[in-house]
Amino acid sequence: MHEQAKLAEYSTPYWWEAAPVRPVASQQLAKRVDVAIVGAGYAGLTAGLTLARAGRAVAVFDAMNPGEGASSRNGGITSGSIRPGPAAIARRFGEATALAIEAEGKTAREYLYDFIRTEGLDCDFRLTGEFKGALGYDQYETMARSADMLAKRLGIESYAVPHTEQQSYIGTGFYRGGTVRMDIGGLHPAKFHAELLRVALNAGVVVHAQTPVTAVDRAGPDFSVATGAGIVLARQVLVCTNGYTDGAAPYLQRRLVPVRSRIIATEVLPPDLMARLMPRRMMMRENRQLGFYYRPSPDGTRILLGGRDSSRVGDPVAPTQRLRNGLMQLFPELENVRLSHSWFGNVAMNRDMLPRIFERDGILYASGFCGSGVVWAPWLGSRAAHKLMGHEAEARTAFDFRPPAAVPLYRGTAWFMPAIIQGYALQDRFAMWRARR
Repeated sequence: MHEQAKLAEYSTPYWWEAAPVRPVASQQLAKRVDVAIVGAGYAGLTAGLTLARAGRAVAVFDAMNPGEGASSRNGGITSGSIRPGPAAIARRFGEATALAIEAEGKTAREYLYDFIRTEGLDCDFRLTGEFKGALGYDQYETMARSADMLAKRLGIESYAVPHTEQQSYIGTGFYRGGTVRMDIGGLHPAKFHAELLRVALNAGVVVHAQTPVTAVDRAGPDFSVATGAGIVLARQVLVCTNGYTDGAAPYLQRRLVPVRSRIIATEVLPPDLMARLMPRRMMMRENRQLGFYYRPSPDGTRILLGGRDSSRVGDPVAPTQRLRNGLMQLFPELENVRLSHSWFGNVAMNRDMLPRIFERDGILYASGFCGSGVVWAPWLGSRAAHKLMGHEAEARTAFDFRPPAAVPLYRGTAWFMPAIIQGYALQDRFAMWRARR
């Protein structure tokens, strides 16, 4: 931590300055509930809210404070990105599934935006649009065709931005053009979670903070849920632990690999500099295996930039330095700018790289959001709730199919991730070499 302080003043999320994560008021553990939910992040709370408003007695358990994991640590970009492209998904799961997943992204984003609006959630949401940078002109041509296809197939405002027009979207010469899609925006993730928690509590959801679930076993027609506060019987169980899955859910743990994602925040920048670097205040990402995602802070005074972190323990300085180097590569004029924050959180990857709802031994799982949980976690949490209630039409989703395959030789320690990330880095260096020849 001493080394880390040399690069950034704080190692806690920037988002916690305006919306600190807090424990909830302690409540007595019920002897029996209709549904026990493991995980009080976006997915668990959205499911709990949906169930409670339908008259179900719901208890949500979290080993930490609600939202202390990825829900208050992420970049707040409503991308709903899926890493495998439509062609790759079609090869593995069929053309119908690929088309359904692509269409569902649009539906899930619309669900999120409508939820924020109708519930009156104060979370700094703005539908800014997203710019995606191309590394080279060949990549730009491919991306331009994809943007055109997206517009024609789904009616999304999506278009190419040639290199000659790039400066009106982002103040860097690093890319060779890019694409824009206007159905993506940004929000304050910790405020969003705090508001979601408020609404869920008001609806009657009982949330138990700092109460880990240690085991879930069958007890006749019910489930016996062992927690740090005692045992509760539940008719149904939903697990939404994602990147913080532990040995209490061993079947899920073998299928989800937690990967650190880190974000840095700059100090407050002059207004004219922000206007030049991010003239439209869009969300930003790039077409690399280990590409950066970045954005202006909701108040437009800072730049936040994130990417994968290959470390597994502690808080080493190297991952922050990598992100800082990336920021300088994009914006050389920020060379002497200080960082105010550098923090990390876990995202959950699986072998398919697709979010998932599935059932195993009567327990329902909604997890594996693969770094795009701002959109997919509330959406699949709501779908899971309807599935538990037997609402077939409302529960329908293209992500409800077989469980992800187990990761060979994996039992919760991702010893192989540094090597995988190094492999991606080599691919990116080769792609950059080809793009700039």
